[in-house]
Amino acid sequence: MKSVVTKEETKHPYIIIHPKICGGSPIIKGTRTKVIDIAMRYELMGIDPDGIIEQFPHLTFAQVHDALSYYYDHKKNLDKEYKKNQKFIEELRKFYPSILLKKLTRE
Repeated sequence: MKSVVTKEETKHPYIIIHPKICGGSPIIKGTRTKVIDIAMRYELMGIDPDGIIEQFPHLTFAQVHDALSYYYDHKKNLDKEYKKNQKFIEELRKFYPSILLKKLTRE
């Protein structure tokens, strides 16, 4: 007899998406902290959950771990959004160079 395996969607009790908050990007409920901000600190910067809590003292470990879990469940879409945002930032830098960098290089 074959057993049927169904994919059960993971629940993320600390994550919400609201079109009027942070442009509809997934955030930690009750904050404006984006899931992608937590995930990039962990993935790209190598900051562990303790370090993330130091940077975001208003968050709990459960919220940080739920944000990471949400990120891995939706990695493809969130990575795509992150790359799009980075490209937009680079385009803005062409038209609006850093005032601080300009002052530092003048001296």
